[in-house]
Amino acid sequence: MGEHTTISWTDHTFNIVWGCTKISPGCKSCYAEALARRAGLNVWGKDAPRKVWSHDSAHWREPRRWNRAAIRDGVRRRVFCPSMADVFEDHPALPNERASLWILIESTPALDWLLLTKRPENILQMVPQSWLTGQWPGHVWIGTSVEDQQRAEARIPELLQVPARVRFLSLEPLLEPLDLSKWLPPHPMECGIHWVIVGGESGPMHRPMDLAWARKIRDQCKAAGVAFFFKQTSSRFSGAPSGDPGLDGCKDLLFICVQRGEEDG
Repeated sequence: MGEHTTISWTDHTFNIVWGCTKISPGCKSCYAEALARRAGLNVWGKDAPRKVWSHDSAHWREPRRWNRAAIRDGVRRRVFCPSMADVFEDHPALPNERASLWILIESTPALDWLLLTKRPENILQMVPQSWLTGQWPGHVWIGTSVEDQQRAEARIPELLQVPARVRFLSLEPLLEPLDLSKWLPPHPMECGIHWVIVGGESGPMHRPMDLAWARKIRDQCKAAGVAFFFKQTSSRFSGAPSGDPGLDGCKDLLFICVQRGEEDG
């Protein structure tokens, strides 16, 4: 995690803590929990502690270095936060870390921060009030993970309450066919989903994903003009995309979507 990542839809990853609590079927084979066990960390479960890093550590300095590099190169970089936890988990270890994260995010405007959560109902209570009463920072994107239709019905309406310039879905692992049509345009851009990521589960116990499910979502996104990114099929090894180029990421659509948000805002 950090400077280099195999997650194909981001440039960097950053974590304020390591550890979480499983809350839905998508959590069953959590890669972050498996990595924690290999590292000898007992950080999973609501009563378990979370690993934290000193705010003076190199870990917390990394995003400022990435920000300087982005300014120097004239290229915006994406930071996925967090890859080993959930920023919006209601756990006693997180409030102090979240407060430091908001300061860090505001000080790194050349980075697009991709905050992904399975708990979108907590977002509005946990972000700075200034983001809600003033203008939501344009470089803060908000997403929720959705693995099945039940989670889509519960989480997407919560996500749509957040006034972020870019709202996205991570349908990974995709466990069944999904119908996203009622949350995609013709809703106004400010009321809908802007980007959809689809991927199958990886690892020795991976659950199968039918490529027809991914193609259905791709077609829904294409019809609505919503950016679509296909990350991988379900397989033992992660990062192995399908050979069908029609399922690969639509980066031009994502660029158009973001530019449109800038013009509107």
